[in-house]
Amino acid sequence: MTATLLDAVRRHAEAHADSSGVARTPIPGLTTIRATSRSDLQYAISRPLIALVVQGTKHVTMGSRAFTFSAGDSLLITADVPTVSQITRTSAATPYFSLVLDLDLALIAELAVEMKALPEADDGPVRVEPTDADVADAALRLMRLLERPASMPVLQAQLLREMHYWLLAGRHGAAIRRLGWPDGHVQRVARAVAMLRTDFNKPLPVQQLAAVAGMSSSSFHQHFRAVTSLSPLQFQKQLRLIEARRLLLSEGATASHAAFSVGYESVSHFTREYRRMFGLPPVREAEATRNKARIAA
Repeated sequence: MTATLLDAVRRHAEAHADSSGVARTPIPGLTTIRATSRSDLQYAISRPLIALVVQGTKHVTMGSRAFTFSAGDSLLITADVPTVSQITRTSAATPYFSLVLDLDLALIAELAVEMKALPEADDGPVRVEPTDADVADAALRLMRLLERPASMPVLQAQLLREMHYWLLAGRHGAAIRRLGWPDGHVQRVARAVAMLRTDFNKPLPVQQLAAVAGMSSSSFHQHFRAVTSLSPLQFQKQLRLIEARRLLLSEGATASHAAFSVGYESVSHFTREYRRMFGLPPVREAEATRNKARIAA
């Protein structure tokens, strides 16, 4: 990874990062991340994305698989999958910096047709590879474009297209092509995932989700697990718990309010599942977070 890309990411992140270290850019789907200390465990269900680390180290777990990636590596996530991540090497003197781009599925489908590229078998929705030089170069030009806002309306779409092209042409290409395959299993499951993300706090029978995906219930269940590593019910449960945790820790909601807001009918049931996923019951984790904030202040 070139020092020039690191410098460009550093300039943007240091000028625009919020209190959590996230600095969104005017280019849709493009974000820089900065951290100066080892992070807590971060739970998320990520959308398809590519993350280029330009300084520091991060550890990501998906199910039983674990990935560690550092400067010069890129993490690809090709499906809405649950991950647990932690920035593990950083400091005030040498912060962690990364550049994250949400993948544009329509653009991938268009490019894959033009490139006459067929999808290939893949070993999972999360993978780490060294960042291709052409990808890093395209990323640098995107970052430089941020410093020339007058040029963005003319060049933004072209540079995003080029970035996706080099991703398809590089080490991650075979995995990314699956995202753009018309009416493939990944695309069908994605339609059901979109419904789950929107209506996660409502009862969603498997038959209803299968109908959205255009599959039988048994086929849908099989392909959903293959793509996301979870059953539809487990996926919905994790969405609910991650949103409940956000309400508790970021908005100061009570455990009962968080539980009912995300669709639980029993606070005790919610508390058991929250503790199983995050290691502490909701009230204790909220108290620990407030205490940590007071000490930091």
